[in-house]
Amino acid sequence: MRGYFAIGVEGISKAMNVGSLFRSAHAFGASFVFTVAASYPRGEGAKSDTSDAPGHVPFYSFPDVKSLLLPKDCTLVGVELTDDAVELPAFRHPAQAAYVLGPERGALSPKLSQRCEFVVKIPTRFSLNLGIAGAIVMYDRLASLGRYPRRPERPGGPTEELAEHVFGDPKIRTKMEKFRDKPPLGEEEGAEKTD
Repeated sequence: MRGYFAIGVEGISKAMNVGSLFRSAHAFGASFVFTVAASYPRGEGAKSDTSDAPGHVPFYSFPDVKSLLLPKDCTLVGVELTDDAVELPAFRHPAQAAYVLGPERGALSPKLSQRCEFVVKIPTRFSLNLGIAGAIVMYDRLASLGRYPRRPERPGGPTEELAEHVFGDPKIRTKMEKFRDKPPLGEEEGAEKTD
C-alpha cells in the first residue's frame, strides 16, 4: 500500500484508551502516533499497550492545537459524530493522512475541527470507545487502500484470485541526462600508487 498514515487523539484523559489506540496503530502499521492537549498519566498507557507502540513508532505530544505539526502534504482527517461528517464506508482515504479523534465523552475542539480537511464518522447509533473507533478507521483504510481480491457477492471468502500486478513499460527520463557526470574518485582510486 502506498502512502502513510498516523493517528492521534485530542484532549484524552484515560491512559488505557491511549494505550489501546496506540497498540492498534502499531498493529496496523501507523507511521507515527500523537496526542494534542492530552492529560493522562503517561506510565499507565503501557497496561493496555502490550506492544510498546511508542518504543517502535514515533510518538509526538503536542501541548495544544496551535503546535500540531504534520508532514508536508499530510491531510488531517477528524473522526467525529457530526451531522455533516462523511460516513466512513463512503470515504476515500488520502494517501498521506493523519486521523485525529476527540476525547472521551467529548468532541474535537472547534479549533482542531477547522484544521481538518475532512471529518468522517462511523455510522453507529451512538459513540464507540475511542480505541475501538480508531481501530475501525485504520481497518477501513487498510481494506479500502490495500490490494485484496474483490469481495464475493455471496457469503464466504474470495472466489477470484487476485490478479498479479503488471508493470508498465519503463519510462526513460532524459531531462536530467545533461547533468550526469562521473562520480568522484575516492582517495585510493584516484591516487597513483607509488611504491
